[in-house]
Amino acid sequence: MVAVDTTQLTPKEFQQFQAYILKLCGISVPDNKITLLSNRIRRRLRATKIPDFESYFKFLKSTAGKAELEDFLSAITTNETSFFRTEKHFDWLRTEFIETLVNQAKRGERQRSIRIWSAACSTGEEPYSIALCLAENLHKLTGWKLSVLGTDISELAIKKARDGVYGDNISDEVPDKLRSRFFQHNVQSNTWEVKPILKETVTINRHNLMERNPESGFDCIFIRNVLIYFSRESKQQVIENLVKAMAKGAYLVVGPSEGIFDMLGMLTKRSTFLYQKE
Repeated sequence: MVAVDTTQLTPKEFQQFQAYILKLCGISVPDNKITLLSNRIRRRLRATKIPDFESYFKFLKSTAGKAELEDFLSAITTNETSFFRTEKHFDWLRTEFIETLVNQAKRGERQRSIRIWSAACSTGEEPYSIALCLAENLHKLTGWKLSVLGTDISELAIKKARDGVYGDNISDEVPDKLRSRFFQHNVQSNTWEVKPILKETVTINRHNLMERNPESGFDCIFIRNVLIYFSRESKQQVIENLVKAMAKGAYLVVGPSEGIFDMLGMLTKRSTFLYQKE
């Protein structure tokens, strides 16, 4: 009997998983990532005690394997992020964005509310960073309804985002004044937990970007460092879904490497990272 190789996907198996992942969530796995994908799927082989890649693929597509899809997606997606990643985006949010909305409210052009969506929020650092920017401006936003939605396709990432517990590395990412006010330090584990006063502004839900968000009317949407992994067709679908979720006059904040700048013709470019829906 020939032993089955469970160290790396065969070219045929790799192509099967490539096509399946693309259909499932729009992510295009490059041809040179066979080792990376093999390593990530192998974790699920161990967890499920399924003997080989072929059997695991069949299991995923079966009725019995539906519950495994969440863990599969968590295993194959990248969840690299940090607080205030790309500082200039948050500098704009805490200054120009809030000032614009406050002035509009004073002129009676909008309700006193702000809704922001952090799409593909990973483990929560981005939506909490957004909430911190709002918290810094509470003196300007008295009586306003503030809400931040963070979504991701990975259940593991969502759980961590909801827990809101982070390692000591946030000492380098979150200013001391904000950290002491909005995070609780656990000396024993040397971790920092988001306090309820900040958590109450943030909601974390599971969402596949290839599908329309059931919510809409967002004043700003952050979509950064994720579409680089999507096929061109998938990117177009995601952008369509995002634009439909934007309120009139809303802003879209994008990352520098998304490869979508030629797809944003329906929006007005305000800067290298910022687009607005008229």
